[in-house]
Amino acid sequence: MKKGMLHGRSMTSGVAEGEALVTLQQMSWCGGVDPMTGTVTELGHSLRGENVKGKILVFDTGKGSSAFSHATHVTRVTGSQPAGIIVKQVNPQVALGAVVMHLPAITDCNADPCEVIKTGDWVKIDADRGVVEITAQP
Repeated sequence: MKKGMLHGRSMTSGVAEGEALVTLQQMSWCGGVDPMTGTVTELGHSLRGENVKGKILVFDTGKGSSAFSHATHVTRVTGSQPAGIIVKQVNPQVALGAVVMHLPAITDCNADPCEVIKTGDWVKIDADRGVVEITAQP
């Protein structure tokens, strides 16, 4: 069942689709996600124990230091990266992470993606056009 569409600004190009994994919290790859497996490890995080591998990761913004780029590089090398990301508010860590992981990524959507998209929805990102298609899963 078609749920809706968002329009945003492309951070990196490409097209990806997959199951959404959504959090209202900030994300960090440096100490927050195991780069070998893609499992969220940050204590107290709403996604702790969830795996980002192959998912469309939807989150508020990034946090962390310049080590973010090394952690995202390891995640890409091990094949544990998400299929794509949609971020409510981009910052340098998230932009660099999207480039390093070679992910289609969108930000600055016309509605809050963390509110519109729910975990389990099927999401297609067309970062070349700045479009996110959302299909609700039964």
